[in-house]
Amino acid sequence: MSMFNVFRKEITWGGRKLVLETGKVARQASGAVMATYGDTTVLCTVVGVKSQRPGIDFFPLTVNYQEKAFAAGKIPGGFFKREGRPSEKETLVSRLIDRPIRPLFADGFRNEVQVVCTVLSHDLENDPDIVALVGTSAALTLSGLPFMGPVGAARVGYVNGEYVLNPLVPDIKGSDLDLVVAGTVEGVLMVESEARQLSEEIMLGAVTFGHKSFQPVIQAIIELAELCAKDPWDLPEAPAEVAVVRAKFDAAGFPAEMAEAYKIVKKQDRYTAVGDIKKKALATLTEAAELAVAPGLLKALESDVVRGNILKTGIRIDGRDTKTVRAIEVTAGLLPRAHGSALFTRGETQAMVVATLGTGQDEQIIDQLAGEYREHFMLHYNFPPYSVGEAGRMGSPGRREIGHGKLAWRALRPCLPAKDAFPYTIRVVSEITESNGSSSMASVCGASLAMMDAGVPLPKPVAGIAMGLIKEGNDFAVLSDILGDEDHLGDMDFKVAGTVDGVTALQMDIKITSITEEIMKIALDQAKAGRIHILGEMNKGLDHARDSVSGNAPRITTMSIPKEKIREVIGTGGKVIREICEQTGAKIDIDDDGTIKVASVDSDAAQRAIDWIRGIVAEPELGVVYTGKVVKVVDFGAFVNFLGSRDGLVHISELSRERVAKVADLLKQGDSVKVKVLGFDDRGKVKLSMKQVDQATGEDISAQLEAEKAAGRKERHHED
Repeated sequence: MSMFNVFRKEITWGGRKLVLETGKVARQASGAVMATYGDTTVLCTVVGVKSQRPGIDFFPLTVNYQEKAFAAGKIPGGFFKREGRPSEKETLVSRLIDRPIRPLFADGFRNEVQVVCTVLSHDLENDPDIVALVGTSAALTLSGLPFMGPVGAARVGYVNGEYVLNPLVPDIKGSDLDLVVAGTVEGVLMVESEARQLSEEIMLGAVTFGHKSFQPVIQAIIELAELCAKDPWDLPEAPAEVAVVRAKFDAAGFPAEMAEAYKIVKKQDRYTAVGDIKKKALATLTEAAELAVAPGLLKALESDVVRGNILKTGIRIDGRDTKTVRAIEVTAGLLPRAHGSALFTRGETQAMVVATLGTGQDEQIIDQLAGEYREHFMLHYNFPPYSVGEAGRMGSPGRREIGHGKLAWRALRPCLPAKDAFPYTIRVVSEITESNGSSSMASVCGASLAMMDAGVPLPKPVAGIAMGLIKEGNDFAVLSDILGDEDHLGDMDFKVAGTVDGVTALQMDIKITSITEEIMKIALDQAKAGRIHILGEMNKGLDHARDSVSGNAPRITTMSIPKEKIREVIGTGGKVIREICEQTGAKIDIDDDGTIKVASVDSDAAQRAIDWIRGIVAEPELGVVYTGKVVKVVDFGAFVNFLGSRDGLVHISELSRERVAKVADLLKQGDSVKVKVLGFDDRGKVKLSMKQVDQATGEDISAQLEAEKAAGRKERHHED
């Protein structure tokens, strides 16, 4: 008899088998599910702490997604040979899981919860991210935690005008869309996508298709929970002090003061006024229990003011209506030595974005479970504390910075020129110098301008806009170009990026249980109008890419050589190519098909490298005169190096028109000479002549020699 009490649910989903199993592994966790799709397996565990930390006023949820190298039959690289800090993908998937599950925990629940998803097997066909999200939803549903799920998730592709459910990893490259959608039975909670300029209608259709497609997964989780879910935790009750503190705040007139503070348009002045009200409110309290609930009540008070004003009047904090985009100012070519730069300012949000062009040697090598590959486009986003008027810790990029940078990267990548047409490595850095709402979309706009300023031939500029939502019952308002407060106190953060022709990236996070298709359609249509307006403002600063790359950027010349000549250009242990680079200062990349890219800021240096390579791969032609260097002197002649790596012999009889008794009397090693190709011996060795070339002019004098020889024969004949 087995010591395990295993429960298992199996369905066919998207043409493959999905298995959810619990009871065998990680039995001490609050909830644990082994989720398998195809041959990709992820262990998803949930642990909830039974008690709440005193004084905590936020929900401490942590999601850790981790990939183990053994899952793909690999050994980690590096000295320690073990997994280290989270990769970019691990960080992004952790955020992907966090976003749809966080709003489904019961209001007021403040106990610490940790989710750990461990990839145990990867078949290199089914991406573990969807498997991990589904497994997490199942583990939370079984755990008994106050989680109002379950959640389902799916990946949606778009190939030949048809939506594809959960396309395989190798097939996603041929899709015009890579969209992940998550939600409940009622509606959508999260969307993450990259698209090739698709219409709003196609994007909305993909979200709807995905929502319908993951309903069988939700049903499977419910059926599994009916078999083995743990007893539910008691829902948290509001402390009795909440009503007491609320009454004190109302009596002191703080709601009215908060309403006045939120009429201040300038962010820093408004924050100062709101901060003063909070300090005054807290000063009226003395009991520790009252002080513990006060921050949450003050936040609720702010929310009521902001949300109520918008729904009642349609007027927002800064005086705008729901559709108006803040004032925009664009400066291109901001930094004199950068390859491309732009300053994009929208209201109180500002991004200084810089584009740098490099060579193939600057590509980023990315090692993932699915294999190693090279990335020639990078976008890095930085959010220093001064951007919001704060003094804070600065260190390596956090999850938020990585996530925002990746969103901007997704928005721009579909519009980049093909690598064979523009063989540069592109790095874009967005420094957020001011922030009050949607700095990631400001980064998209600034990055588009900076790349065009650098001469990157984008076919169309790309812009982004962040949409918000205020919803109370059946009343709702969709907001264009949201402020930081509207994001913080609102119900939706809906970011849309694209060109005049269509959407390139869409990211949506819902803080309420779900939103309807009607609201999504209104948001997409309103976002399109906002995006077109922003693109028009961007065009005032720079409406097309510069005609050529910046003078500070390297010029890349592409040439092709026969594959069998690659070894000669590289040389033994890279000796030849290293010498070319050191002597000319150019950078050289060689592909396996014989394509060579020569890069240098100095055009003369690049040309010297090109001539050197051409000399190496060129075949000597009979009767042609070349410049060479004496590499060895022997009794019977001299060996001369020409055409880069080609050597030939000048026999002593071909050194000079005069008789040469000793080769060393005429030549020494290192001398530069003109030589003519006389022919080739049976072994392919080249026979050269110096005497048939005028060393001063380099002209072929063989005709003159023949004439002199003929004249000598006639003279001898006459004497006879």
